[in-house]
Amino acid sequence: MNSPNNTRLQSIDALRGLVILIMLLDHVRETFYLHMQVSDPMDVSQTDPALFFSRTLAHLCAPVFVLLTGLAAFLYGAKHDSRSAVSSFLFKRGLFLVVLEVTLVNFAWTFQLPPTVIYLQVIWAIGLSMLALAALVWLPRWLLISLGLALVAGHNLLDVLHFTAEHWAYVPWTILHDRGWLEVGEQLRLRTSYPLLPWIGVIALGYAMGPWFTGSTSASQRQRWLLISALGALSAFVLLRALNSYGEAPWAVQETTLRTVMSLLNITKYPPSLLFLALTLGVGLLLLRLFERIDSSRLITWLAVFGAAPMFFYLLHLYVLKLLYLASAGIWGTNQGQYFGFDSVWAIWLCTLILSVALYPPVRWFARLKARRRDIRWLKYL
Repeated sequence: MNSPNNTRLQSIDALRGLVILIMLLDHVRETFYLHMQVSDPMDVSQTDPALFFSRTLAHLCAPVFVLLTGLAAFLYGAKHDSRSAVSSFLFKRGLFLVVLEVTLVNFAWTFQLPPTVIYLQVIWAIGLSMLALAALVWLPRWLLISLGLALVAGHNLLDVLHFTAEHWAYVPWTILHDRGWLEVGEQLRLRTSYPLLPWIGVIALGYAMGPWFTGSTSASQRQRWLLISALGALSAFVLLRALNSYGEAPWAVQETTLRTVMSLLNITKYPPSLLFLALTLGVGLLLLRLFERIDSSRLITWLAVFGAAPMFFYLLHLYVLKLLYLASAGIWGTNQGQYFGFDSVWAIWLCTLILSVALYPPVRWFARLKARRRDIRWLKYL
């Protein structure tokens, strides 16, 4: 039987593992179904429902992962009994992730060396959020919560603010809020796919959740707080979506009930809208509570393996997908004139299932190595 400590930590790893596998599904889609690209938010009148709901499911990934990154940072600090230690760790790992994004991660997407385009995506956003949190951990908890809520709930007020490329504020604003392109030179452009402000809010809220997961908090109390927080976030989503006025692009009644539901759930990821975060974080908190309550199941144990080595899995799956793409295109040729790909959504799910089974042994090996060799300091960054 798991101890209470192992139960709560395994539930965190299991939730992280679940969203990692959902991320795999979305990256299989981006690799082999790119000829059926979707917009953000999606066009519900043109998008196949199976594709729509697969993409909507993937919305869970970044918010839950960033929230759990903040939570893990608090638990790291609690273990070392030092706010200075957690601040130092966040700063070093944040820099490490930023460098990783512009090198190994970007190369996995483009296979260009030297690159002409660098996509600043989720690892970049997590890295910069960790750098911000390295400073924010010194704030009182009530102020950290207030700042996190303000960034999550209030950043949509800034949607009307834009700057031209000639303006001095264009570069920082493109990084912080307004997704766009940064011209570094004639041969290199940067794409800020994940504007930063709301993600700082999410990681701050994850850190502020930390005391719920310490040994001084009972499981029943923690699960009650998780339930209250989840229902609060989901209630905010329902209320604001019903008002149809703030925090998301408006929805409209469609020609069928299914399309109307799609319109209701059609939420904006870049940057993540208030309703995007309310829905995804609400669902994530419910899953975290559920996983703690069913921690002894084989599924939870299996998912926790992926969650114990997230960065290793991230890099591994990107390179596996790129090599599979190149091999497939070399054998069968390209599809749609440019992309090799599947012709149905069920094939994406099947490929994801096969890859999750195939990638499990190396991820389990690395997770065990990471747990066993704590003397190898760089392993903790993966």
